[in-house]
Amino acid sequence: MVRYSRSRNTRSIVWLMTGSSVTRLNAEQLSSIVGDIYDCVLDPDGWVSVLNRITQTTASAYTTIALASAQDSHGRFAAHSTWDAEQMRVLQVEYGFQDIPGLMPAVVGDLDTPLTTLSCLSEPELRATRFYREWAEPQGLREGCMVKFVDTDDRLGLLGTTIYADRDVISSEEQRFLALLAPHLRRAALIGDLLDQARVMAHFYRETLDALSTSIVFTDTEGRLLYANASAERMLSAEAPILSRNGVLQPRNPAMAGVLLTAIAAASNADVTLGARGIGMPISAPGETPAVAYVLPLTAGTARAVFRPARAAVFVSTTISTTPIPVAVLMTLFDLTPAEARVLLAVGRGAGAASTARALGIGENTLKTHLNRIYAKTGTSRQPDLVKLIADIGAPLP
Repeated sequence: MVRYSRSRNTRSIVWLMTGSSVTRLNAEQLSSIVGDIYDCVLDPDGWVSVLNRITQTTASAYTTIALASAQDSHGRFAAHSTWDAEQMRVLQVEYGFQDIPGLMPAVVGDLDTPLTTLSCLSEPELRATRFYREWAEPQGLREGCMVKFVDTDDRLGLLGTTIYADRDVISSEEQRFLALLAPHLRRAALIGDLLDQARVMAHFYRETLDALSTSIVFTDTEGRLLYANASAERMLSAEAPILSRNGVLQPRNPAMAGVLLTAIAAASNADVTLGARGIGMPISAPGETPAVAYVLPLTAGTARAVFRPARAAVFVSTTISTTPIPVAVLMTLFDLTPAEARVLLAVGRGAGAASTARALGIGENTLKTHLNRIYAKTGTSRQPDLVKLIADIGAPLP
């Protein structure tokens, strides 16, 4: 049985109960796991430990982070929790996305939306599959849960947990826990792409910063500049795509100024509160080389301790392959659901209500519900406001 209780207090408790095993996850523990994820940006050797913690928290058998190119139907594990190495090799080599029950719906589905195997097919159907009979059943496994946390032009990022056969099915509360981790994994993966891991060894020290081609700025809670590496200094001198106004970091895109400072403030509060904010923010002005910013909290963790008293690190990239897809950008900027982000993208580009509803396969009443929520979340009240909003966000969206 699984129970979930939530209060307005930041010390709210999530209880994950499986048989006689009980894992109590309070706000501090969740923040600790998220902090460990961010430490893996600077110390990739920590992934196994993080995945072991996720496995223990969800009472799973094992947990994986898999990466797949757009041209490849097989995942490649970036890391997995402690499990039989030979069985993991077989899983990667001999089973493609189409062979693993329930995996393709997660691959083509929405970001940050966990999907379980048994939500896609019945248990008898699962037991009849070759994958279950030849791989899962001999190891005493039941079903899995997969959440997509990265979806760019060249790569998919997937987090998956698999449970033992002698426990209950994966609960909605356990799925929610994975959904909470997804945006933090996305930020860690995308910032990790920008770093030269050959230079960033076990820990990431200040003296390595100037040797990196990625532009990195450290700020305090209010966004005041504390440090910029050589690449970022060149951007600040040119005032594109970032600049300093009275010592405070600002993007060239004025529509993003408040969004960037809000993300920095959230990152300065606690790792877990940042959530999806501060991932792939479009900061270049129209007509300039597209650039995006990623905010990394520096509030906790071992690998990040060397940077204090800085509270946030802002990574600036002009590498479009690391830029999240437009729907992901809108989700992170305005805390939209995937469905709301698709509606905003369509309506903000000038599509009418009827054509948007047809294109997205939803009814007009559903579209109106989405629009009302979008207006509330974006501080707008009519379609021309949304069109201007999309135009102001800038280059990475088209």
